[in-house]
Amino acid sequence: MKKVLKVLLSRIAIVSFLMAVQVLFLILLTLRISRGFVFLYAALGWVSLGVVFYIIGQRSNPSHKLAWVIPILIFPVFGGLLYIVLRTNGANKKFRKTINDSHQRTRHLLEGNPQYLEELEKEDKSIAAQSQYISQWAGFPLYRHTQTRYFSSGEEFFSSFVEHLKQARHFIFLEFFIIHEGLMWNTVLEILEQKVKEGVDVRVMYDDAGCLTTLPYKYYKKLREKGIQCYVFNPFTPLLEIRLNHRDHRKIIVIDGTIAYTGGINLADEYINARERFGHWKDGAILIKGEAAWSMTLMFLQLWDYISKTQEDYEKFRPQYSLTEALESDGYVQPYGDSPIDNEPVGENTYLNMISRAKDYIYIFTPYLVLDNEMVTMLVLAAKSGVDIRIVTPHIPDKWYVFLVTQSYYEVLLEAGVRIFEYTPGFLHTKAFVSDDVLATVGSINLDYRSLYFHFECGVWLYKTQSVMAVKEDFLNTFSKCQEITLEQCKNINPFKRLLRAFLRLFAPLM
Repeated sequence: MKKVLKVLLSRIAIVSFLMAVQVLFLILLTLRISRGFVFLYAALGWVSLGVVFYIIGQRSNPSHKLAWVIPILIFPVFGGLLYIVLRTNGANKKFRKTINDSHQRTRHLLEGNPQYLEELEKEDKSIAAQSQYISQWAGFPLYRHTQTRYFSSGEEFFSSFVEHLKQARHFIFLEFFIIHEGLMWNTVLEILEQKVKEGVDVRVMYDDAGCLTTLPYKYYKKLREKGIQCYVFNPFTPLLEIRLNHRDHRKIIVIDGTIAYTGGINLADEYINARERFGHWKDGAILIKGEAAWSMTLMFLQLWDYISKTQEDYEKFRPQYSLTEALESDGYVQPYGDSPIDNEPVGENTYLNMISRAKDYIYIFTPYLVLDNEMVTMLVLAAKSGVDIRIVTPHIPDKWYVFLVTQSYYEVLLEAGVRIFEYTPGFLHTKAFVSDDVLATVGSINLDYRSLYFHFECGVWLYKTQSVMAVKEDFLNTFSKCQEITLEQCKNINPFKRLLRAFLRLFAPLM
């Protein structure tokens, strides 16, 4: 009984209930209008039709449009009202404007060295074009004088991360989607408390929705009492607001301006297999040391300024204030961020660039495979053109309904020659691409609509670095631990499961 009460009185249950009440109110209002006010009902029906035309005219993904248009046509008045309520909220407009202003205000601080791109153009124009896209449209430059290291497991990453935390002298920035009290977070927290006593500037930022069930309500106050500056991104409220759909899914660590990490790993025990969830948890991360850490520093501070309503003196966090050794260049390194409110899907376009320009092979790690038409078309075309494309997904899913949608894409890809593997030991959470022994990207970006269109995300684009071959080696080692999916398996499924997959595909853009 205590457990039941705990669940019913939990924050997520209360918020969900209050949001459901609002939806129910709109439904009842719609029914009341339909019964007693015929002319008003007809007028609202025309309004909904106008909403459909408005949605179709938007410069958004066609599949996302379809996810809105279908329910509006099925429930013509309710669907239109819901869309208007979600889209016209003043807080949503302020949210978008404030973040975009912050990015524009700091864009001049991300001026790269044009010589690096010129060198890259002489070496390979196709590769240089990919880098130039990220520079011009995401605003993050290309770097050299940076060393990289790829981690193929959460355990490897955690060991390195803890050592760098202990060495911090100036500042520590941590930004995560999920923080969960346990061995991993408690170890980190103990070090952070010690660093605060040493005078280190320690800042923590976490996503409220990501931590809704993993941290106590207003946990940030507990951290502030310890001297740690802490803010929560986009606090989850029971109000129907479209901005609540935009979550901070990034994983960013910056230490003293010269050390930075990103990848798929959150601060929770399953990521280092100290707690078992969905079998063995496989994840990955990338360490960058040197000039390129500056971009990761700016990513953190841009969002920090928005949340804290402050404007930092960014210059004091530049890498040269902390560099104590000259670093040799380990190829070309380009961290990049992706914002859901600038109408530029940088994460997806970076992936599409890699797929379309691959010559021999491209290997992909992704926990979810919920693709739009552009991504399916590119993968199919590349495979039909002779490129060896291999995609690794989990065998034990964390969300059964997303896994059904993931599997629904297998057949069309296999027919084109794409090879698909499921990680048999458990759940694969790594987000990484590697291509042609020279190019890779590692980050927080899944191959699903939420990552590609709705979340704040980040990654690191790598060309001819030591870590590129480390990523490839991880793939080769992982293939042997996987079950390869065949076209026959995909076709031999029962009709009910096929129907359920098709139904869930309609809502794929919302997953």
